[in-house]
Amino acid sequence: MKHIRAARGGPRPVGPYAQAVVANGLVFTAGQVPAVPGGDMPVDFAGQVRQTFANLATVLAEAGSDLSQVVKVNAYLAEEDRMEEFNEIYREIFGPGHVPARTTVAVGLWGVRLEVDCVAVCPSESHA
Repeated sequence: MKHIRAARGGPRPVGPYAQAVVANGLVFTAGQVPAVPGGDMPVDFAGQVRQTFANLATVLAEAGSDLSQVVKVNAYLAEEDRMEEFNEIYREIFGPGHVPARTTVAVGLWGVRLEVDCVAVCPSESHA
């Protein structure tokens, strides 16, 4: 099992947790938010979605995987009326041929409009 505390080029974790754990050929990420290194973040919802997935991609790369290997996504939206906009950007990010399983819920969040975590295959660690 491998723990990734902080991904190079990504925002630092804000608590005592790993940004990802690689176990049995899978990468389990912590929730990613739209922070950028230095602490700033986009103000608009679309920018926050794109930055959040950029952070997720950075963490996955550090673990030896990427967005094309994602099998499950959990998305937490602070504004349920943004679901269609989220879906449009999500389709752009994953493309038409890759559709991971997904759970999306509306929740209260601390100063951000969304948080996303995922499970991905880690080809370099796969035992299959």
